[in-house]
Order: sequence, then structure tokens, then C-alpha cells
Amino acid sequence: MYPDHFLDQKLQARIETNALRTLVHLPNKIDFCSNDYLGIAKGKLLHHSETNLSAGSTGSRLLAGHTPYMNEVEQDIATFHAADTALLFNSGYDANVGLLSSVPQKGDTILYDYLSHASIRDGIRLSMAQSFSFKHNDLEDLKKKIQKASGQCFIVTESVFSMDGDFCPLQDIVALAKEFNAHIIIDEAHATGVVGVQGVGWVQACRLEKEIFARIHTFGKACGCHGAVVLGSERLRSYLINFARSLMYSTSLPESAIHAIHKSYELFPTMDLERNHLNNLVNQFQQAKIRFNKLVSDTAIQGIIVPGNSEVRALANMLQQEGFDIRPVLYPTVPAGAERLRIVLHAFNSEEELQRLISKLQ
Repeated sequence: MYPDHFLDQKLQARIETNALRTLVHLPNKIDFCSNDYLGIAKGKLLHHSETNLSAGSTGSRLLAGHTPYMNEVEQDIATFHAADTALLFNSGYDANVGLLSSVPQKGDTILYDYLSHASIRDGIRLSMAQSFSFKHNDLEDLKKKIQKASGQCFIVTESVFSMDGDFCPLQDIVALAKEFNAHIIIDEAHATGVVGVQGVGWVQACRLEKEIFARIHTFGKACGCHGAVVLGSERLRSYLINFARSLMYSTSLPESAIHAIHKSYELFPTMDLERNHLNNLVNQFQQAKIRFNKLVSDTAIQGIIVPGNSEVRALANMLQQEGFDIRPVLYPTVPAGAERLRIVLHAFNSEEELQRLISKLQ
């Protein structure tokens, strides 16, 4: 056995705080966990009968991995999202890291919402720009920090936050950005497919697509497949092709993945009935009386605060034994005292299933 005992110290710290993660599969339970909001993945709606689609692209897009079909899919996505261009990345993580590590330069300033996703934080960490967080959705705190910004200033946020399920105050952020000549970067991962008419996302729902420097839409959630795009100008697309290392030095998505993305963008705009049912479930859950602190959310992501890793694990285990696939979110993923159940609602969940879950929380 290799002598890698030096790893034990940090693992032991996780064990002592009941925060050690393991990989768990919970078959045959009611899904209140996944990000498959519209049921596209569960329903296998993107499965194709074509047998000649390649499972490998053979290289990065700068070498052997580019095809005209990728350009076609990117243009279709850009048109759907009322953007000049779209550039495919292998994942939302790659898109955020590639964009944020390459665009802001030394002497620039990045201001990011404190609850921004880890991929945003990692991209910022790789940038040469200075960076500061602002309090979650706090316009006053953002304004104080933007007044001290130097160089090009980038405001980074999410449209729907992955742990709280709330929206960013986009109109107010756009007004601040205009006042101080800042550039907005917004991650639409949890809005893609479910927010706005036909699932266009929060930016277009607010009719502010012309005010945003860059949008990231990801496909691993409501779209039911894999990958992401960065939406922006022709100039930004060219810049990322030349400087985004997560694009330049990654083997590109294979033809089978590009095909699934294309099919998803043909499918999810037609799913108004599913989005309406999902919204009805959200309203049902928000109106329910339960014995725990429930976060206010108008989206599929519903947070139940249960402070303490041991306490929230125990509640999740009880619900799992009752037949529900619900997972705890532990410190340090969320701040100590804000541990929670992250309950995710889906278009395929029935009202009866949701009522059964609510009854266990009352």
C-alpha cells in the first residue's frame, strides 16, 4: 500500500465534524434531490437511435476536436438566447473557470456575490485581478465596493442561487453597473430551461440581455445533458478561443454530446406544461406549514435550514428511510449554522408525493 498517510489529517478533521462525504446511490426512491427539473434526463428524452455518433472528439477545438456542427449548435443557442454568439465548454465549471481566469487582468477588480458557486470562486482565484465579495444580494454593499474598484470592474453573480433558490436583483445590479461602467457576468445554470418564457433564463425574462457582458448557460440541469456555453459578443468569443485555458487545453465535447445539447434546445422550449406544474409545486411547498425554518424561494430549489451537520444528516436519513431521495448539505459547503436539506422539486413529482414529504416535515 502506498504510504499516503499525510492525507489523514484533513480527512480526520472532516470525520470529527461529521462532514466526511461519500458517494451514495439511493435507488427506487422519490427524487427530491437531482437538478433534473423538467425530467428530461429521467425520461430519457434525449436518447437517440443514431449509431454513427462518435463518443470521442479526438482533440481540443483548436486542433482536431472542432466540427462545423458545433458552430451550428452554437448559433442556434445564441439565437434562442438573443445573444450575438455562443461558445461551447465541456461543463459549467469549465466555462466559469475559463471566462473568469482569462478576462479580468492585473489591475482590474472582480466583485462577486458571497454565495457564488465554487466554480466562480475558482475562476476568480486563477485570475490576476483583485477580488472582493459583496454580501448576498446586497446592493448597498455592492455599491460601497464598486466605488473603490480600479481598472475594469466585473460584477459576478448567479441568476438563481444553487443553495437558497432565490433570484439576484438583476435590474438593480444593471443600474449600478451602468452608473459605474462595470461589466456583469451572470451564471444562469439554475435558470436555464425553467425561468422565463420557454425557459430562456432570468436575463431574458428581465429583458436585459443587451446589458450583460457575459452569460453562462449550463446543460447538466434542466437540459438533461452535459456541457455549457458562454454567451457574449463576437469579440468575447474570439478572446475566449485564444485565452480561456479550460477550452484551449481540454479535449472538446464529442459528437454524441453536441447532438444531445442540440436536441435538448429543441425540446425544453416546448415544455410549458411541465414548467407550469413545477411552479404549482413550488407554490404548494412555500405555502405549507412545517416545523423547520424554510427559505423563501420561487424556484425549484427549496431550502430547509437544520443547523448542525449531525442534525441535518439525521433528518435526511429519516426521510430516506421513508422513501425520499433527499440529501443534506453540510458545513463547509454552507456556513456553519446554515446546514440544510436542499429539496429540489421537479416536473415529474406529483402533488401527492410532495404532500407526503410535507407531512414528514410538519
